[in-house]
Amino acid sequence: MKKPVLVILAAGMGSRYGGLKQIDTVGNNGESIIDFSIYDAHEAGFEKVVLIIRKEHEEAFKQCLTDKVSKHMEVEFAYQDINDVPEGIKVPEGREKPWGTTHALLALKNLDAPFAICNADDYYGKDAFKVIYDFLANEVSDDNYGMVGYLCNNTLTDNGTVTRGLCENTDGYLTKIVEIQKIARQDGKPVFEENGEWKPLSDDAVVSMNFWGFTPKMIEDCKPIFENFIKKGLEENPMKCEHVLPTAVGQLIEEGKCKVKIMSSKDLWFGVTYKEDKPGVVAKLQECKDAGLYPFDLWK
Repeated sequence: MKKPVLVILAAGMGSRYGGLKQIDTVGNNGESIIDFSIYDAHEAGFEKVVLIIRKEHEEAFKQCLTDKVSKHMEVEFAYQDINDVPEGIKVPEGREKPWGTTHALLALKNLDAPFAICNADDYYGKDAFKVIYDFLANEVSDDNYGMVGYLCNNTLTDNGTVTRGLCENTDGYLTKIVEIQKIARQDGKPVFEENGEWKPLSDDAVVSMNFWGFTPKMIEDCKPIFENFIKKGLEENPMKCEHVLPTAVGQLIEEGKCKVKIMSSKDLWFGVTYKEDKPGVVAKLQECKDAGLYPFDLWK
């Protein structure tokens, strides 16, 4: 089996954040969250990273990130293009929003190794990369995938609501994943909105933060899923419809095409959904450096 590859989803627009948050600076030496993720991945054993971006952002990524990283890791770009749709599909005039993370996965045209895939704007922690690398090196197969799960309450922001994939499991394997659009924290507890009413979520509810371990077969399996989605989506919500990886994974589980092992990380997640989240992330990463988890210069 080929060595595992890290794939980072970095083509989203960050509409709630404003601006290109994927490479926004959060470290005291000019680092983005991706810098820390790639550093942790490299320590865990990954030697290659593929960044899924929009072509027009390539120069910005090179200047801010990959020129530094490429001295330590093999770096490739894959391009998510809104016009890269199945034959016979017409992209609505004026549509700017990408088609979602399932579509992003289809940008991986030539990947031939098991891979971890995660978000650009989430800090997953060192342990999470070790866990997923070990799984990819020893357990993954075409019908046995993996994910790193997090306690829902550890993934919330005090600055607004978030969308999370709520995971149901049997014997440590994912049985169902339900995307919940509006989750917030009230009085220190997770709650979600349903029909205008806020309802409690269990304290030990596990959610997906889009940190998966797949083989290239996942890319092939997502092609018909995306094609069916876009035909329906263009009828129902042509300007904003999108298809996300947790939904694709859930469908494959339902169809009996794969099982997904849920692994936990002892690290805390944090990320920047809103601009107001940034100061807290900056402070936490500074604490990590002060504690000796990271050097001042990650890519020296």
